[in-house]
Amino acid sequence: MSAAAATAQPVAEAAPKKKGKKLLFILIGVVVLAIAGAAAALFVLKKNTAEDEGEHDEDEVAAVKPVDPKSAPTFLPLDNMVVNLADPGGNRYIQIGLTLQLQDAATGDAVKAFMPSIRSQILVILSKRTAEDVLSAEGKSKLSADIIAAVSEVMGYATPKAEDEGKKKRGPASPVQAVLFSSFIVQ
Repeated sequence: MSAAAATAQPVAEAAPKKKGKKLLFILIGVVVLAIAGAAAALFVLKKNTAEDEGEHDEDEVAAVKPVDPKSAPTFLPLDNMVVNLADPGGNRYIQIGLTLQLQDAATGDAVKAFMPSIRSQILVILSKRTAEDVLSAEGKSKLSADIIAAVSEVMGYATPKAEDEGKKKRGPASPVQAVLFSSFIVQ
C-alpha cells in the first residue's frame, strides 16, 4: 500500500496544479478584458467631452466675433486738461482725461490736424459746467454728447444735435463715435 499511496499523492498534487493554472488563465483573461473595457470607456468619454467642449468653444467664438481691422474703431487719447469750474467762488476745478473713439485711422489723422481748436472748444465747454453738472451720470453723458458735437462742428461734420432736431446738415455724419473718460477728478 505504500506504493499505491505513493502513486496517489502525485496525482492529487497534479490536479491542484492544473486547477491553479486554469484559475490563473481565467484571472488574467478577466483583468485583460477589464483593462480593455476601461480603456474603451475612457476613449468614448474623452471623445464625447472633447466634442462638447468644441461645441462650447464654437458658441463662444460665435458670440465674440473678431473685429474686422478695416472697420475697427481708432482711439485717440487727448492730453489731460485742468479747468476751473463755474461754481460760485471759483474754488472748484476738474482734471479730466479724454479719449475719442473714432471711425477709423484716417479720421484720427484729421482730428490731429484740428487738435488746437478741439482742445479749446472742450476747455470752453468744461468751464461753463459746475461740479454738480459734471458729477452726475446724466451730466457726464451730456458732457460727452456736447464734446462730440463740438469736435464735429470744428471739423465741419454734421453735429448730432442738428441731426436730432431735423436741422439742415452741414456735412457728412460725424466720425466721432464716443468720448471715453480715462480720468475724472473734481476738487
